[in-house]
Amino acid sequence: MIMIQRRITIPLSFFLLLCYIIFLADTADYNFAFYLVGYIPYGDKIMHALLFGTMAFALNYGLTYKSLKVKIFQPTQIQLGAVIVLLFAFFEEMSQYFIPSRTFDLWDLVADGVGVILFSYWRVKC
Repeated sequence: MIMIQRRITIPLSFFLLLCYIIFLADTADYNFAFYLVGYIPYGDKIMHALLFGTMAFALNYGLTYKSLKVKIFQPTQIQLGAVIVLLFAFFEEMSQYFIPSRTFDLWDLVADGVGVILFSYWRVKC
């Protein structure tokens, strides 16, 4: 029972945190964390990779590392949580075209993908 609760609460909690950060950015309500990241070289890209990578890690854990078989060049398995987070990142980045306080950046999308791919290699055995 505790395992099931953990597999639900960890991804859900991190997803809510990610949505809150996106909300702050969409409303241009920048706090000290946004300014701090701005002073770090490539801080924006690093945070994109960390946030979306951690979300993929948490969601893969929550979905018990379920995989999809993809036949592009050869049969490959991709974790379902990674696919969901990549789709979310894509639509979130594309939505920035319609939000005056935001700007679309292809490199943010690349950083999201790099984070998701790197964090999808880890597994937690619990």
